[in-house]
Amino acid sequence: MGMILVARSRRCALSDAWLVERRLSNRRLQHRLITGLALCLVASAAFAVWVVSPGSQTLAQVASMHQQIAAQKAELQQVRENAQHDINRMAIKLGELQADSARLDALGQRLVVAGKLDPKEFDFNEPAGIGGPEKVVPPARSLPFDLTVSMEQLARRFDTQQNQLGVLQSLLTDRQVASSLIPSGMPIPDGYITSPYGMRIDPFTGRESFHPGIDIGAYKGEKVHAVAAGVVTFAGVRPGYGNVVEIDHGDGYMTRYAHNSKLLAWVGEHVHAGQVISDAGSTGRSTGPHVHFEVWHDGKLVNPIAYVRR
Repeated sequence: MGMILVARSRRCALSDAWLVERRLSNRRLQHRLITGLALCLVASAAFAVWVVSPGSQTLAQVASMHQQIAAQKAELQQVRENAQHDINRMAIKLGELQADSARLDALGQRLVVAGKLDPKEFDFNEPAGIGGPEKVVPPARSLPFDLTVSMEQLARRFDTQQNQLGVLQSLLTDRQVASSLIPSGMPIPDGYITSPYGMRIDPFTGRESFHPGIDIGAYKGEKVHAVAAGVVTFAGVRPGYGNVVEIDHGDGYMTRYAHNSKLLAWVGEHVHAGQVISDAGSTGRSTGPHVHFEVWHDGKLVNPIAYVRR
C-alpha cells in the first residue's frame, strides 16, 4: 500500500512538472511571437518611412523644379522680346546711318565737282583699295547675321568715306590757301578799267609808251582792297607812283597799288584777301583819282587783266 502511494505521488509530480514546462514553453513562444511581431511592425514602419518620405521629398523637388523652369521660360521669353526690340531699334538706326552715308557720298561728289578735282581720283561710289594677310578670327556675333554684316559693311564704308573726305579736305584746303595767295579780282570791287596794260598813248607826253599795269577809276577816298592774302613789304612814296602799297603774296607773286591819297597798311602787316589797305587818290604822276594796279610774278611784270578776271 505504501508503495502504491509513492508511485502515485511520483506520477503526480511528473505531471505537474510537465505542465509547468509546457506553460513555460507556451509563454516563451508567445513572447517570441510578440517580439517578432513588434520587430515586423517596426521594420514595416521604417520601410514605410524610407519609401514614402523620400518619394514625397522628390515630388516636392520636382514640383519646385517645374516652377523654376516655368519662371526661367518666362524670363527667357522676356529676354527674347527685349532683344528683338533692341534689334528692331538697331535696324532702324542702321537705316538712318546708311542714309547719312549716302548723303556723305553726295556731298563728297559735289565737293569734287566744286573743287574741280579728278572724279576718278575721288569716286565715293567705289570702295577704297584695302588688303592684308588673312587671319582667322573666331566669330563673335550676338546679332542676326544680316544685321551684323550690314553694320560691318557700314563701318568699313564710314572708314573709307572718312579717309576720302580727309584727303579731299586737305586738298581743298591747300587749294583754298593757294588760291587765296593768287591775285584775284579788282582792288576797287565796283571799279572799271580806264587804261589797259601794255603800249598806250602817254596822257602827259602824247607819245606811245608802255603802261606796266592797269588803271581803275575811283573817287578820292574810295577804299582800296588787297586782291590776295600776303605780307606788306612796302608802304610809302615811289617816284611817279605817289603813295604806294606793295604786298608779297608768296609763290613769286607781288601786287602794287599806286596813287593812293592815304595808306592804311604798314610794312610787315599780314593782310587777308579783301582787306582795306588804302584810300584811292591822285598822288604821283596822275591826271585824277584812280588806282594804278600792277601784278608781278617771279620778278617779272605780267598783265593784271587775267588776275582781275579771276
